[in-house]
Amino acid sequence: MKKHPSHFLEAFLFGSRWLQAPLYLGLVFAQGVYVFKFLQELVHLVGHAVSLTEIDIMLIVLGLIDVVMVANLLIMVTVGGYQTFVSRLDLDDHPDQPEWLSHVNAGVLKVKLATALIGISSIHLLKTFIEVGSKMAQASDPFALTRLEHGVVFQIVIHLTFVVSALLMAYTDKVMNSTLVIAKQLDH
Repeated sequence: MKKHPSHFLEAFLFGSRWLQAPLYLGLVFAQGVYVFKFLQELVHLVGHAVSLTEIDIMLIVLGLIDVVMVANLLIMVTVGGYQTFVSRLDLDDHPDQPEWLSHVNAGVLKVKLATALIGISSIHLLKTFIEVGSKMAQASDPFALTRLEHGVVFQIVIHLTFVVSALLMAYTDKVMNSTLVIAKQLDH
């Protein structure tokens, strides 16, 4: 049986998804850079623990948490994106398969990514609050304080933008899923 010419085009287009595989591999290497950065900061923390102030230690630890959260984001994008857009991972019998991977799709992945960005933004905002509190206690220049306040307000606005965006994405995903459920029920 002769195949229609559009079949070859469709097969080519479908096969083009493999062009994303090197991108996900690149994210694995980027995660390696984050592991190096984490270890570098950890060695700095341990090596200078005696001479660091409590605020310095807190800021370094928050930086470590930030690196871990970005690494988690990289894992979600790498594994979830590959599973969703390139090829299914054959991990059904693997004891370490993440629970969330069994029901990942583009909508779930977007909401998880938005939530991770909120967490990362929260860490940055907390670091800013600690740094500003420390600087305000030492500052004598009122103009420097105004610049600090504007920077904090700007970061709060960015953080709230992430929060509102995540809520809207989650709501949109919920509406779309309930619409699909209703459509399936009507078909039966």
